[in-house]
Amino acid sequence: MPPILHSVDPFIGTAATDLPPARGLAATWWWPKPQVGNTHPGATSPLGMVSACAYSGAYPTGYGRYTKNTEGVPEEMFDRLQASGFTHFQQSGTGAIRKYYNYVRVTPMVQPLDALGESWPLGEEVAQAGYYAATLDTGVRCELTVGAKVAVHRYTFPEHNNARVVVDLSCGGLGIELGRTVPVRAQVESMGHGRAQGTVVMEGVPLSVYVEVDSPGWRQMLWYDRRLIDGGTRLDFDSIRHTTLRPFGMLFMGPTEPGQAVEVRLGFSLRGCDQARQNLERECGSGRPAFDAVRARTRVRWGEHLDRVEVEGGTPARRTVLATALYHSLVKPCFGDDESPFWPTPGPFAFDVCTMWDIYKTQLPLLAAIVPDRAEDLLESLIRVCEEEGNFPIGYRMARGADRFFRQASALVHTALADAHALGRAGLDWNWALVHMVGDLRRMYGEDFFENGVVHPITHTLDLAYAHHCTAQVARALNDRSLADDLEERGHQWRNAFDPDTGLLRDSEFYEGGKWNYSFRLLHDMAARIALAGGDKAFVDKLDQFFGFGAAPVRQPGRRPQPAEMMAGYALNRFEGLNNEPDMEAPWAYHYAGRPDRTAQIVQAALTWQFGTGPGGLPGNDDSGGLSSWYVWASLGLFPIAGQNLFLINAPAFSRAVLRAGGNEFVIETSGHRETPIGVEGLDHDPPPQYVQEASLNGEPLHATHLSADTVHRGGLLHLRLGPEPSAWGRGIRPPSLSDPGTSSEVAR
Repeated sequence: MPPILHSVDPFIGTAATDLPPARGLAATWWWPKPQVGNTHPGATSPLGMVSACAYSGAYPTGYGRYTKNTEGVPEEMFDRLQASGFTHFQQSGTGAIRKYYNYVRVTPMVQPLDALGESWPLGEEVAQAGYYAATLDTGVRCELTVGAKVAVHRYTFPEHNNARVVVDLSCGGLGIELGRTVPVRAQVESMGHGRAQGTVVMEGVPLSVYVEVDSPGWRQMLWYDRRLIDGGTRLDFDSIRHTTLRPFGMLFMGPTEPGQAVEVRLGFSLRGCDQARQNLERECGSGRPAFDAVRARTRVRWGEHLDRVEVEGGTPARRTVLATALYHSLVKPCFGDDESPFWPTPGPFAFDVCTMWDIYKTQLPLLAAIVPDRAEDLLESLIRVCEEEGNFPIGYRMARGADRFFRQASALVHTALADAHALGRAGLDWNWALVHMVGDLRRMYGEDFFENGVVHPITHTLDLAYAHHCTAQVARALNDRSLADDLEERGHQWRNAFDPDTGLLRDSEFYEGGKWNYSFRLLHDMAARIALAGGDKAFVDKLDQFFGFGAAPVRQPGRRPQPAEMMAGYALNRFEGLNNEPDMEAPWAYHYAGRPDRTAQIVQAALTWQFGTGPGGLPGNDDSGGLSSWYVWASLGLFPIAGQNLFLINAPAFSRAVLRAGGNEFVIETSGHRETPIGVEGLDHDPPPQYVQEASLNGEPLHATHLSADTVHRGGLLHLRLGPEPSAWGRGIRPPSLSDPGTSSEVAR
């Protein structure tokens, strides 16, 4: 197994942020959004359909102790870590997603059925990639593993005359206000010999499960409203409402010897119980028990995926954070091949795209590099969603209806499609994709943009102008020049979003953040954008103000921050330190003004002070892996510019790294690299940054601060000589812009 697999810690991000007080530049950044990673430590498979974890009902994954919060440090729902059983399908790192899953709760019990739903203290937790274990204070040791479409539980009971495994098909959602998900229809069937099956329709999706329990000599029964139905073999429910729901499910019951293990195997499908059974047979095989075999195969899959990024050097803490960030980047989206409940044909079906706003800048380019086939499958699935439902979703859940999150952003899928086309991904029907790209530009806020050239919230003007530019690149490559010219002309309308008197966005409403957070987006014409701000110096001065150069340290919001405290923080107009999505790409804006040294200072400060080991090691919501993907790219010294077939270069955090993009290896090696610890290792000062002094690509001098994505994906050797002082490297040749594409041949490498 690759060494990086052994460094993964799935507990990172599961608790409220608990990082050492930052020093230097990072101490001036202000975090208004929730200070908690919102990840879970449950068993997952790389980009698999199923996850499994202990269930307490807490926000937002069902695991843990916290209630819902939108700012500051989260409050606790419970004063202990506890669980009422183990559920399936969890979010990862999201905030107010309003879709919480946690379906099919399995509870090992030594109490009567009346106790179902109670929570018991949870201890002795262990979490690894593909495996989770804990002990309930009832004395039952609980182990979970998953495959792509299956989950396998193993419960080791104490001696008991009447042990039980209870499967609750009515469970869904969280224990917070308005957090419950209730099935509208359901069917459960006991098939004898330790087998049962059922289907629940949740938010328009029929989720089916086929269950096998290794419990020779045990009785099995259906139950309803915590009462056994002796002799009954089938339950059917129609028109369930919150007011009429009574819990229901299946139960397996019998005596246990000390240390006796009972295995529960669950196959899932969105296309009926027969397919759920086939999925179980395919992944668990005919051998019984199956737990160890499924766990081993999933661990191998994790090793194969994590091995696509390899690093040398780094402190143990830095390596743990990187390994876990890569792991979190590969938990979502969920793929259920041949499982779409909305169209009958085979092919990829992806859900838990939560949301494009969170992942399009960082995670989608990472998936395109290290799992290109899955990245292509995601785009095919999103094209099919657009075909079936009429729009590209901003967010897409396991629910009927594209959950657009339209207030967040507009037309973000276009960036990933433009990148995929530039990389020559031949598996998509590009003429058909272009039809949907063009059509989607006129939907939602796009209609006003088409009519007026500007739309509020003003950030949607930037989104739509950029999407027009991305679509124009695809149209031009497909030789539709008239369409490309028209789209590109509308792409120039990003200018309408800016106030030339301030060089910032116009006053408007903003989704999380303010105009300073969104004013430093990396547009397709950064040369013109910098000129609009008054030139390099004026632009850099504004960036310096935004990033807090020369500013005093600030205090972060605590629990229940008062409105006056929050207003004062927002008035700083300050970088929100990766606690907010719009800021993720802003450090690299300096590259376009010839100041990559500033980027180096900011990125190193973030890598040093904003990430750590332990449950509190993330500065904010991981957002389905979007934040973790930022960490991976920043550690490698590369940053993707979504939609532009472009990477920007910065000083890496490791002395050497290998990115296995498809079948090729892109190596980033350094000379003069200095190992630096991170804050959780007891730093009492802000370590000085490292700067690129000179660079070469495949042995040839590289004077530009950028590479084409094609270059990275083809593989090669990027050598960076680092030093303790800023240099002239990168000050002359800027990354390409639409109005100034650059003259260096290095742009096209």
